[in-house]
Amino acid sequence: MVEDVATANTDKPGPTVFVLFGATGDLAKRMVLPAFYTLASHGLLPDKWLLVGNGRGDVAHEDFRKHVHDALTEFGPKPDDGPWQEFSGRLRFAGGGFDTSDPGSLLDVIGEARDELGQDAQLVHYLAIPPVAFTGVTKALGQHNLAKDARVVYEKPFGTSPQSFRELDGVVHSVLDEQQVFRIDHFLGKEATQDLHVLRFANGLFHAMWHREHIRAVQIDVPEELDVADRSVFYDQTGAVLDMLVTHLIQVAAEVAMEPPVSLSAKDLQAAREQVISAFRPVDPADVVLGQYDGYRDLDGVDPNSRMDTYVAARLWIDNDRWHGVPFLMRTGKRLAQSGQRVSLILREPAGTLQGLPKHGNVLSFGLSGSGQIDLRLVAKKPGVELDLDTAEATIPLSTLPNADPLPPYVRLIHDVLLGDRALFTRPDGLAAVWETFEPLLDNRPDPLPYAQGTWGPAEGAEIAAPDGWLLGQ
Repeated sequence: MVEDVATANTDKPGPTVFVLFGATGDLAKRMVLPAFYTLASHGLLPDKWLLVGNGRGDVAHEDFRKHVHDALTEFGPKPDDGPWQEFSGRLRFAGGGFDTSDPGSLLDVIGEARDELGQDAQLVHYLAIPPVAFTGVTKALGQHNLAKDARVVYEKPFGTSPQSFRELDGVVHSVLDEQQVFRIDHFLGKEATQDLHVLRFANGLFHAMWHREHIRAVQIDVPEELDVADRSVFYDQTGAVLDMLVTHLIQVAAEVAMEPPVSLSAKDLQAAREQVISAFRPVDPADVVLGQYDGYRDLDGVDPNSRMDTYVAARLWIDNDRWHGVPFLMRTGKRLAQSGQRVSLILREPAGTLQGLPKHGNVLSFGLSGSGQIDLRLVAKKPGVELDLDTAEATIPLSTLPNADPLPPYVRLIHDVLLGDRALFTRPDGLAAVWETFEPLLDNRPDPLPYAQGTWGPAEGAEIAAPDGWLLGQ
């Protein structure tokens, strides 16, 4: 039973030096730098802070500021719409790379930053770099005395296989204490993802029905119209399974399926999420369909003979009393017919005298895109003299709630890092259970089936969601 509800901590952190590894890369440009500027625009950064970009090139501070300005111009928020002059004055760059044998200029730039902000300034390292580089940078943080009392943010995937996860986890914990580690999964920072447990635990109506006696199936569906042209090299080493299924979708499933935590504190919320992940049954490769869109192999950076998946549909099961026999259906893919991010709970039809109820007439859905929304689909009588039944839908856009001030996921999560709040970040025990769940699939991956761009993927993928079919696309 939930005993208290956590409220957002709006206190400003103390002086902070934020070190962004991979500062000129695609992830930093699209996500991290815009998020940091949004924090500045909302007044959520410390009164004293500096952002130090790190990379291999020998880039002057002023050139890095121009790079950040260009990134914000392209991806927003527009620099002219916020405190750009003050923001840009706090940007630095440390070139020459960073490894155990050569720290480049990073130690010197951090030293200058601490001379300016105070020697006790909090260090926050953000690793916006390929996962293959995590181990080397982590070791270098320890080697060059930049790990003590620091916070370190790791992007996903945290490992690319069960073995690489164990090796990386060992290195991380040889340098850092667990409380210093923030493994980011931006789906956990989405407003609607957080509202999953709030709606459930704060409303008796939904709390009572959150059980296999009332829920027949759960769909977590994230189709994408986008291709992978802008990150084809990364994607051909990762694919849909590692990029989405083993990371985002399983974490969202845990938000849906977890037992009521003792509280919504970071420790209790994490524990409840990791506990239910450990109850997932190892996935049967026969319950998985992989696909690859036509033309994928023609992209620059993709192996002409690549067998990498750009689509996955999977059926998973949870072996506990609450969810026994309820399929958790997950789908995602590139170059599909429509983009969407939706969690849907398909309710069982009530036993009774009404016959011929409309299909999919009892569904509770959460739209994860943007600020999020809640949709409730019910069976209702059509006005008129006949007893004609149809479905009706009520929608609650979360952005319309009074005084709503939704923050994009990366903004929320980076703010939590600055505050030291780990509630929406993953733990190693949960990730170990994730890798155990998917190990049979990774050891015996089905061949990806071809599908035309702009469709809903291989026809076999629809069979994963039988008898209902996928709600999106119908």
